[in-house]
Amino acid sequence: MQPLIAAMIKVRQVFYAAFLKSLLRTKSWLQTILKFWISPNVINGQNEDDFGEMAGEQRAQFLEQVKTLFARDTRIQPLLKFSQRMTKELEGSLLDHPMNMLPSYNHLLPTGNERGSYLALDVGGSTFRVALIELSGTGADGGCKILRTKSIKIDSGIRQLQGSLFFDWMAQRIGETLAGQAEGKDMSAAPLSMGLSWSFPIEQTSLRGGRLLGMGKGFMAAQGLLGQDLGNLIQSACSRHSLNVELNAIVNDSSATLLSKAYLDPGTRFGLILGTGVNAAVHLPVHIFSAQKFGIRPTTWHESAKHVIVNTELSMFGGGYLPYTKWDKLLLSTHACPDFQPFEHFASGGYLGEITRLVLVEGVQTSGLLAGVLPQSLEKTYSLETETISRIASDKSLTLKGASDIFSSRHPSSHTPTVADLKALQQIAACITQRAAGLVAAGVYALWALRNDAENIDILDCEQTLVAYNGAVLENYPGFRETCQQQLDNLVGASGGKTGVIKLVYAEESSLIGAAIAVACLEG
Repeated sequence: MQPLIAAMIKVRQVFYAAFLKSLLRTKSWLQTILKFWISPNVINGQNEDDFGEMAGEQRAQFLEQVKTLFARDTRIQPLLKFSQRMTKELEGSLLDHPMNMLPSYNHLLPTGNERGSYLALDVGGSTFRVALIELSGTGADGGCKILRTKSIKIDSGIRQLQGSLFFDWMAQRIGETLAGQAEGKDMSAAPLSMGLSWSFPIEQTSLRGGRLLGMGKGFMAAQGLLGQDLGNLIQSACSRHSLNVELNAIVNDSSATLLSKAYLDPGTRFGLILGTGVNAAVHLPVHIFSAQKFGIRPTTWHESAKHVIVNTELSMFGGGYLPYTKWDKLLLSTHACPDFQPFEHFASGGYLGEITRLVLVEGVQTSGLLAGVLPQSLEKTYSLETETISRIASDKSLTLKGASDIFSSRHPSSHTPTVADLKALQQIAACITQRAAGLVAAGVYALWALRNDAENIDILDCEQTLVAYNGAVLENYPGFRETCQQQLDNLVGASGGKTGVIKLVYAEESSLIGAAIAVACLEG
């Protein structure tokens, strides 16, 4: 009997030695089997504390691998090389690309002297906002004031409104915002000028119009109206509801951000949006574009336009030279349009959470994170939101109780995450967001270099240029803006320029204020 027992113990020891790493790389069901098979008191002469130490070592090795793979792309020379390649791609798109580096009809920047009252509309994927804005000039206190505003959630029922019904719904909300505004006033007076910030694709044909394209995101408004003029559709709906308003300008959100800050500070030449998606606008001289990029425009426009605000569609760049890791490739393997917006996959809030999830899943399966137990909710793609990891990252306490509560409430599991688990998640997210901040900085720097070349500006003679920004990632993710600014300074310094020559500045309520200023520039 003794030889048999000794043989069984020997088998256990050999089994453990051969499959220790596999144990740490398996899911919880296999761990349970091995735990039953291996005696807790006889594991190659080790106890459970030794086992925990080995698991900790495996976790540390995995986190070091994550750090190495992501950190290599945040160093200055790789970022500088990336920005140089992006500048060349941007230059090529000035000639004939039909979907990016799109010159708008806005060729005037505000002087800061624009005054008047304007109605601003902001149509996004989940919210419709209406505001009455008064511009008083930069010499006055604040320069602009929101007199009244209304924010309306666009739920699934509103998104399903077909054709003109959606624009009638918009007109009704505009009327509610202006309720009482016309009391005691002469209704035969000049209509109130409106500006629109539209977050969906259109083929813009004038400053106040453009052909309606498919909206996506579940919206049915374009059904039966594809190709019709967006400005006319909105104006007709307002007329049907007896609103004394006139739509005079349509801009996208990045252009609105640039305009809103340029009104207050004439050194603004860029607008940057970084939320669920990423985009940028830049003020460039018209001579660097090919004629076909402007399409058919009135001669008067060409005669007066020396510069133009450009919608870069920055999300579409970088496909051939972005620093892909195995997790980035895994994300693309299940993406419906993997080649459409490559830069967005690396930089925007729509994807930072998903990349973090993919890394976390591997850590759970191979290195004992979360005790090898993956919450069922995290098996689903895009289930770990960027807002969640942002809140976890903001917890700097010793116990990380806030982070634990958030993670456990949104991704319940039989295993309660330990402080070590949460610190590992914070480290993973930090690696991914620091890379994103570096790449965003490199993208802004690429646009800045393009602008300098177009204007024949030597880097040593550059005056400070402001980049107006908006969006949840830059506004709310802990340390993101600071890291992005530091990397901008690093890129400028590595090129021989002065630190601080590119400065990120927050543009508050930029979509609304920028839409109003777009109209005011026409009247100024």
